[in-house]
Amino acid sequence: MDKVLDSPARAVGDIPDGALLAVGGFGLCGIPSTLIGALADTGTTGLRVVSNNCGVDDWGLGLLLRSGRIARMTSSYVGENKEFARRYLGGELEVELTPQGTLAERLRAGGAGVPAFYTPAGVGTQIEEGGLPWRYAPDGTVALASPPKEVREFGGRRYLLEEAITADFALVRAEVADRHGNCVFHAAARNFNPLCATAGRITLVEADRIVEPGGIPPDAVHLPGVYVDRIVAADPADRRIERRTVSSPATPEESR
Repeated sequence: MDKVLDSPARAVGDIPDGALLAVGGFGLCGIPSTLIGALADTGTTGLRVVSNNCGVDDWGLGLLLRSGRIARMTSSYVGENKEFARRYLGGELEVELTPQGTLAERLRAGGAGVPAFYTPAGVGTQIEEGGLPWRYAPDGTVALASPPKEVREFGGRRYLLEEAITADFALVRAEVADRHGNCVFHAAARNFNPLCATAGRITLVEADRIVEPGGIPPDAVHLPGVYVDRIVAADPADRRIERRTVSSPATPEESR
């Protein structure tokens, strides 16, 4: 089955208000920026998003956040986005902070059909006890706090019960995809992308390069096409470096 669509707008056109999205990427590495940009051009709002972070103020998921289209975020790291902090502390955004490994496993479990699992991460903290602010009121008080987690002991050690995540739609970026949906990711850009892809009921992939079936060696496939529903070409110019670091030129003495 050929899953390639002619435009990102067609791929995201049926995402409804209030949809739960699993969005790949880490920082600005491997983010589905072309699909996010297309979604930003729609009127879709009230989105609930599961992603490691929320982009930066003017890029990635930050575009949706800035326009008030995201109602809830489930993330493990949010430190690079001032608008995120402003909306969260101002009571405009609900935020569920989750340990990074737990977030990855919740997505993996959702894709594998496992409804919940036990993990030691968060034992003895507010993750276990509850009370983490999920949403603030405009006056700065806590309007909604996290509930306590179920705890069980295995082998003399305490573990927390965490529920899996299954999203309505997943947005993913790949380096190469064939027309059947088999995908290859580049190095660290793989990050959360395969996990989000398997956790989505409908999975949208943007790829830097689209090849014919058979163009990817079977042993090189990172994500089987059975998990992918729609493919679009990624905008080749749609990339950013989150933190550019350069070194000073070496002095003649240093280069000797």
